[in-house]
Amino acid sequence: MALDICYVLLSPTFGMHQYTADLANRAVEAGCRVTLVTTDCFPRDRYSSAVEVLTPIDTRTTGFSSEAVSLSHFRAVRRVLDGLHPDLFHFTGPHVWNVSLVRALTRRGLPVLHTLHDLDPHHGSAYGPLLYAWNSAITKSASHILVHGERYRERLERREDCAGRVTCTPLLHLFLGCAATESAGEGECAVSYEPWALFFGRLEPYKGVDDLVTACDMMNGHNRPNPSVVVAGPGRLEALWAGPLPPRLELRNHLIGDAEALELFSRCGLVVLPYVEASQSALIAAAYYFRKPVVVTRTGALPEYVKDGQTGHIVEPHYPTALARTLERMLSDRGALMRMGSSGRQWYESQRHEETGRLFTLYRQLAAQGTSMREGVR
Repeated sequence: MALDICYVLLSPTFGMHQYTADLANRAVEAGCRVTLVTTDCFPRDRYSSAVEVLTPIDTRTTGFSSEAVSLSHFRAVRRVLDGLHPDLFHFTGPHVWNVSLVRALTRRGLPVLHTLHDLDPHHGSAYGPLLYAWNSAITKSASHILVHGERYRERLERREDCAGRVTCTPLLHLFLGCAATESAGEGECAVSYEPWALFFGRLEPYKGVDDLVTACDMMNGHNRPNPSVVVAGPGRLEALWAGPLPPRLELRNHLIGDAEALELFSRCGLVVLPYVEASQSALIAAAYYFRKPVVVTRTGALPEYVKDGQTGHIVEPHYPTALARTLERMLSDRGALMRMGSSGRQWYESQRHEETGRLFTLYRQLAAQGTSMREGVR
């Protein structure tokens, strides 16, 4: 029997919608009836047309902003959720309202799965203490918690109030809309291995951009015209790096659309994540999808996604010299890039199959628990 699933994401954060759209679109493909409750500025092109979308609010900021305390918005969301009776709810991103909403839904006997993306705040975050309190309240309120790193599952399972209520799956969604994802399929997107590394995503302090710029400046071949590193994404680089950029670093400092992202991932030799701290990142899976190896730092759950020497390499954070030497060595051996990229794609496909099975098994278990709870009440 097909499930009726309601996803809830109350902020317009683009990355969270990429994640939610991947879940919702796969549920549609599995024959489920899918509803999304969100804000009206969500990116519609990320979602299948079969996803029914309800937009009771028009918020433009994150779930921990001053806008998020609007009582009128909260009541609007509560009215919509009270009118829904799916087999289960899946809250996919953080918002200050989630605790109250989750408690209200579980009191009705409705199972609620909640994804926790960050157990710890990122460096420079303005809401660090709030995140710890919010996480604690969510883990106590939700029926089940989903995380994307084994280290985080183990950490939560050590808590008595979380034991048996935490599932881990890898983070494997792509960064593309529906149409672009289809065009990126095998045989429709030519892959090459040009000798430059790609940093992709918003420029944030915790992502180690300054270490990457330093490493690029240390790499050999300054007199060659081609870049050694391409940094692609929005954000204020001047807040992270004050000096002139190395001549062999190419900066694309804007929001990258699907067509440009496809070009970058298809052409690069590898993808680099020089983060100084992290929870996890879907960019590793994206690199593997395009048959590109990765270089990541030993932080958060990132090493869980890399077979060192087979699908990429792991270096220590805050160590630009090691990063530079690793990038030089890998980019000088196209054959090794191809072999590691092929291994990465194999890893992605096997993990994607396993992750889908684990996720929908969890959905069915939670739906069955909800049915039993409601029948017991009657």
